[in-house]
Amino acid sequence: MRIVSEKNSAGFEDFKDDLEAAERRVASEIDPGARALVVAVCVFVLLGTFVLPHTGSARGLDILVASDAAHSAGLSLPSRVFVWLALVFGVGFSILALLTRRWTLAWIALAGTTVACPAGMLAVWSRQTAGADLPGPGIGLVIAWIAVLVLAFHWARVVWTRTAVHLSAEEERRRAIAVQQRRSLLDEPNPDGPS
Repeated sequence: MRIVSEKNSAGFEDFKDDLEAAERRVASEIDPGARALVVAVCVFVLLGTFVLPHTGSARGLDILVASDAAHSAGLSLPSRVFVWLALVFGVGFSILALLTRRWTLAWIALAGTTVACPAGMLAVWSRQTAGADLPGPGIGLVIAWIAVLVLAFHWARVVWTRTAVHLSAEEERRRAIAVQQRRSLLDEPNPDGPS
């Protein structure tokens, strides 16, 4: 009886290792599905906003490199912060997450675009409340802000979906361990009883 129990235990250890390897693989990967297309389009739109005017004649690229056009338009700190957050997280980490399908990169893209959302709101608001001699928000700034909002929403959905899959794999592993423990308890002889 003990030989059968040890044999089942060794077989389960192989099965357990396979389950843990599958869980680690699932935990580190994302599958954005149709959202990948939406994210890719948003990244492309966001890249396009860098050549559009953000305020007056200052384009997004002018804000990135702090050109004379950006200084003459009187751009404030929220505009600079938003443009950099949009570039690094909205474009950079979004592309990396789509190409590598890594959950960690998707999480970073989500965190960065989430921070960029209020920064974009502040950038638009600071342009609307600028002095009478300074231009208001341009079409590039407004479109960039909307693109970042959409990116944050879709990355949140992708990360949440990954979490549901991960929890399902973890539950399956727990179930398999419970079955194995039940079998080992039934197969184990009682040391106090007759042998």
